[in-house]
Amino acid sequence: MSRPVASDLPAHVAALADAVSEIERHVSRAGWDGDIRVFALITTRDALAADPAVADQLPAATVEAALHDPHHLTSVEQENLPAVDSLEELLGSIVWPATVAGCAVVTERVILPPSAEDGIPDDPTAALAYVSTHPERQDVRIAVGVLRRGSSWCAIRTRDNDDDLDVAHGPTLVPSLIEAVRTTLAEDSSDTY
Repeated sequence: MSRPVASDLPAHVAALADAVSEIERHVSRAGWDGDIRVFALITTRDALAADPAVADQLPAATVEAALHDPHHLTSVEQENLPAVDSLEELLGSIVWPATVAGCAVVTERVILPPSAEDGIPDDPTAALAYVSTHPERQDVRIAVGVLRRGSSWCAIRTRDNDDDLDVAHGPTLVPSLIEAVRTTLAEDSSDTY
């Protein structure tokens, strides 16, 4: 896979960037207007050491990459997510076990240019109608990954430029979502998702 980011990143950040980019491409194949998707990120080498049979479930290229890169990550999509009213509520219900090196979330949002934000009505129903019909709205898909050790990576695709070559990448593109995802990695003795 060609890396969509600078090659001078620390190895663990490059592995995260690769994983988030791969997740975003995977989700993009399902098209737009999708549900929130959540992925555990596990160190591939650790998964193989814990259960060698995992090698039979992974593509040969992934197993080979893990042999040469101790930071290589494998994503595991989480199914049967709890029914919630918001992304914030979903993230508040997730706590990962220590065996998870990181996690990633993919969500879609509508954004407006700053000049249009002053016109958003206070009434939630009217605000939704305003944003949904605004001529300058942009539909975006945001993928955010965070490692337990603190690093983050984001990939953002717009519906208007729906091409793998037009995805924006960077470590801090969506700070508030990064922080929300990071909270799921906090050590906690309560039940985990």
